[in-house]
Amino acid sequence: MARPRATPQAAQTVVKLGSDYYVLASSLASRRTSRVLANGRSFAVFDAAGDIIDSPVEALGFFNRDTRHLSRFEMLIAGAEPYFLNSYLSEDRSQFRATLTNADLDERGSATWLPRNSIRVDRGWVLDDASLCHHVTLGNYVRTPVDIEIEFFYRVDFADVFEVRGLHRERRGHPLSSTVDGRRVLLRYMGLDHVARSTEIHFDTPPASIDERCATFVVRLEPGRRRRIECRITASTHSQQRRRADRGGENFSAALEARHAELTKFRAGWAGIAASNSQFASMIDHAAVDLTSIITHADDGGVFIMAGVPWFATLFGRDSIITALSILPFHPEVATRTLRTLARLQGTSINEQSDEQPGKIVHEIRSGEMAATGEIPFGRYYGSVDATPLFVWLYGRAVESSGDMALADELWPNVERAIEWIEKWGDRDRDGYVKYYRETPRGLANQGWKDSDDAISHEDGELARPPIALAEVQGYVYAACTSVAPIATRLGHQEVAERLLKRAEDLKRSFERDFWLEREGIIALALDADGRPCRVMASNGAHCLATGIIGGERAAMVSRRLLADDMYTGWGVRTLSRKEKRYNPMSYHNGSVWPHDNAFAALGLAEAGDHAGVVKVLEGLFDASVQFNSASLPELFCGFRREAGLGPVPYPVACYPQAWSAASIFMILQAMLGMRVYGFERKVVFGTHLIPSWLDWMSIDGLKVGDGRVSFVLRRSQSGAAIEVKEKSSGVRVEL
Repeated sequence: MARPRATPQAAQTVVKLGSDYYVLASSLASRRTSRVLANGRSFAVFDAAGDIIDSPVEALGFFNRDTRHLSRFEMLIAGAEPYFLNSYLSEDRSQFRATLTNADLDERGSATWLPRNSIRVDRGWVLDDASLCHHVTLGNYVRTPVDIEIEFFYRVDFADVFEVRGLHRERRGHPLSSTVDGRRVLLRYMGLDHVARSTEIHFDTPPASIDERCATFVVRLEPGRRRRIECRITASTHSQQRRRADRGGENFSAALEARHAELTKFRAGWAGIAASNSQFASMIDHAAVDLTSIITHADDGGVFIMAGVPWFATLFGRDSIITALSILPFHPEVATRTLRTLARLQGTSINEQSDEQPGKIVHEIRSGEMAATGEIPFGRYYGSVDATPLFVWLYGRAVESSGDMALADELWPNVERAIEWIEKWGDRDRDGYVKYYRETPRGLANQGWKDSDDAISHEDGELARPPIALAEVQGYVYAACTSVAPIATRLGHQEVAERLLKRAEDLKRSFERDFWLEREGIIALALDADGRPCRVMASNGAHCLATGIIGGERAAMVSRRLLADDMYTGWGVRTLSRKEKRYNPMSYHNGSVWPHDNAFAALGLAEAGDHAGVVKVLEGLFDASVQFNSASLPELFCGFRREAGLGPVPYPVACYPQAWSAASIFMILQAMLGMRVYGFERKVVFGTHLIPSWLDWMSIDGLKVGDGRVSFVLRRSQSGAAIEVKEKSSGVRVEL
């Protein structure tokens, strides 16, 4: 029988993520150390000991396709919680391991006292597609046999991920009859979308007793011997069952071997990066592993990187594109696959309920019950103003880097439709600026990357009134036009190329006229519905520097402001100056530090010629990553000023792993090295003159340059940097 768990009443805090879509943060969650496994559209979140605690407003559990298929899985040894010793994720994120031991126990049915540390308990978890495999291995270190009871308590709530985030539902589906059969429990649920979802818990050996809530094993442990219990927990819907039935009853070792093979295959596309500083090399390695762990396959066969675990474990257009841009020279295949996936999902019609228009790039795709019933509008949702110009920019950069004219020709119709959306739907009043209009009142109020409902404001704190022209979006449009024009010329579309260059020229001129704030010496955050600039200092201007839409002395002025004390925390650049009315270092977008935002800042500082500023941003994030337990960067962290002897302050419900945060170090590397790959010319160019004092050398192996490759070492020297080419394909050039 299940034992009740005393749970303190947890305070709840509303953390805004968008118009009406927020995350409820439990105070218990803020004190808990969690571990995450991800694989495709599935992920699992455990506590440090390998349990899934039954806590409704925490993202603990096993999730598949936006549904929680396991909300509790706790293990007791002789009726008591095991004593926690240690746990870790493997280097490649393929498995989670925990080492525990027995607490001081009074063995049942006897007066024998079993002291702690008598039994070693090893737990392992691996995520194999939509199956979560678990083993518990017990070893006896006392000199007599021990008969001990192992209990597993489980529960399935089939909660939609938006329910876990805190969204209240008036109605839910209903449980279906369950099945208990020897070593197997099948729990089922019929959703309001008329889809039957199920969770099967299958043990490798029959327990002494089993029911819908608990399985109990009585294990005899001989001295010096080990015993192992395994189970496989499989999430299914009607559409998944046939495909998964073919996988059979693979054991833990087979599942782990399969996951190793899958991750090895994905890792093969990366250029090898090594560095003299071991902690810096580790940061880069962890970032690549984080990204590799969340690569997934779309239902139509496409491949993309999920935005982040747990709240955004799906396809996001903006996030996928920025991630692909960030890692483009180091893993170009991600850009190609991302472009093809998004091209297949490009808008084809006018649908106000999903903010879709022809040519628009999708913002978000959800497959849970609430999306299917229309309780949330995100089943296939297009409410993002920047994904479409970012798509065009990525296309231009990917083709430039690869020299792949077949790819250019294949995706050109999608690019033309995206450009048409920019010119027709993005710029409806024909003033030259792309703006966002929320068509459905149930969608996101703000549709740039800062999509909190309070993120876009004037200097007095008043919220800007839509339609809104964001500063960075105009930069993305400028970069899209200038990067695609040469490709259009190569494809024989000279008229399109000339039109794009003319638009870029006109946009740059009007942008400096309307967005530049002479009095403050900054770029306005946005223009509101009346064309009134939002006169606040925000990080959005850094994105504008990165795209080249503003330059010269004005770019230098923005660079200095980005690194001033009100913006730079010592760990990174804030999203909003601490001098502004809406500044809050614990907010989602009004004063926090986002690694991907800082990557754009580094790229912008490099464009402005501030190489020391690039290093300053790099060093802040590098130091922060060392402080985090994960040794890599989360989605965001709080924007408090750095203090001696203290680390960065985590944000309570930040995603980890998170795609564009993991990818940020690769964009910063490009900024630091001044690195650009030109596939048609078969050359890679470095424009850097400043490498940090703590970095003596960095090697990059197998970098793709058009249809060739090059491997080289960059060494710090008194004059800045020197390059030693180790190996290269015939005709490939390296220029410094």
